Amino acid sequence: MAGGKGKKKKWSKGKSRDKVENKVLMTKEQADRLFAEVPKMKLITVSAVVEKLKINGGLARRCLRILADDGKIRPVLISRAQRIYTRNVGEGEDE
Repeated sequence: MAGGKGKKKKWSKGKSRDKVENKVLMTKEQADRLFAEVPKMKLITVSAVVEKLKINGGLARRCLRILADDGKIRPVLISRAQRIYTRNVGEGEDE
């Protein structure tokens, strides 16, 4: 029994995730959704914008920088690895 006469272990290949093809240029509809929906989110990160608008990370980072410069969103944490923003409350909004 212990001499290796039993069945060999079947190694699984693991789960493979489908590769998504995110856009590198924004369409008019995506730009409208960016300016309408993203400033209303409580927690705004690059990955949240990528998932919501189906754009790539570099484009999402640039869009968030534009929204922050316009004053529509406010940075909470900006580090080398992660950027976290929140909606800009208190300026003309009732909440």
